[in-house]
Amino acid sequence: MEKDNRDRGITRADPREEDERDLSLRPQRLQDFLGQREMKENLLVFISAARERQESLDHLFLTGPPGLGKTTLAQVVARELGVDFKVTSAPALDKPKDLAGILTTVTEKTVFFIDEIHRLKPAIEEMLYIAMEDYELDWIIGQGPSARTIRIPIQPFTLVGATTKAGNVSSPLISRFGITCRFNFYKKEDMEAIVRRSAGILKTALEDNAAVLLAASSRGTPRVANRLLRRMRDFAQVLGDGKISAGVVSQGLKRLEIDGLGLERHDREILRIIIERYKGGPVGAETLAISVGETVDTLEDYYEPYLIQVGLLQRTPRGRVATGLAYSHLGLEKPGNELFL
Repeated sequence: MEKDNRDRGITRADPREEDERDLSLRPQRLQDFLGQREMKENLLVFISAARERQESLDHLFLTGPPGLGKTTLAQVVARELGVDFKVTSAPALDKPKDLAGILTTVTEKTVFFIDEIHRLKPAIEEMLYIAMEDYELDWIIGQGPSARTIRIPIQPFTLVGATTKAGNVSSPLISRFGITCRFNFYKKEDMEAIVRRSAGILKTALEDNAAVLLAASSRGTPRVANRLLRRMRDFAQVLGDGKISAGVVSQGLKRLEIDGLGLERHDREILRIIIERYKGGPVGAETLAISVGETVDTLEDYYEPYLIQVGLLQRTPRGRVATGLAYSHLGLEKPGNELFL
């Protein structure tokens, strides 16, 4: 069968090669990390200075909506410094001994990445204070009256903490980070460059107009852009000639129920519920979350940031309010001088 395929000029892709290409969509070096220009330029200075002094980089705090590249940037920083990279998430650190087990085994200048750092338990957070400042761990030996505290030295390291909820991180912890990087949604030109780069890695032909359409529908988020690119590759392969054209993208987005602003069906449903059920708002987050069948965290972390960014939704002290642009985008008529209750 494989011989017949070769005779007809058909080659079957190795699944392992496909996996490797998908993983390689993440930038490996800072020069390949597209977008976030000001943040990247400053970070390059800090990394270069640390390398010249042969010191560990100051602790780095990354904040911003999901999918913008916080984990990727942490890995890139480790590669630029030429040091080891260790990764965990705050929920995985259940007891102080879990953190101690990691920090006592890190090598010098290691980049230690903690995702969702706003979810650290107080006891672990307090242990982290001393580790970040003095590169030592407080450890209690014994019990009762005979208990005593000893300090265990550890290797100098760089803590990289990432969060989508900077407001939930305690002030004492934030103050111990020397570098803060805030991620913003990517500009259209940056998204186009990201889509073209990913298409090249996936060895998929991509027309310029198709790249523009994909960039506009990716919510300013590289993770979404790469996900849509893979789906368009599937449509192009099965329904077309393998080349991602503007027509393929338009058809694919229609089938996925994604519009020109990148709104999915659930995004539009959120806006429609605010407008039709609650007269445009204001409506509280908990009430809205129940109405759309989502948790408050999902609503606030995933859906709302982009809706607010593109001007379709407003957060007010009384709740969420749909803007005039939301009415226009959904093709609905906005009430005149009617008060929203």
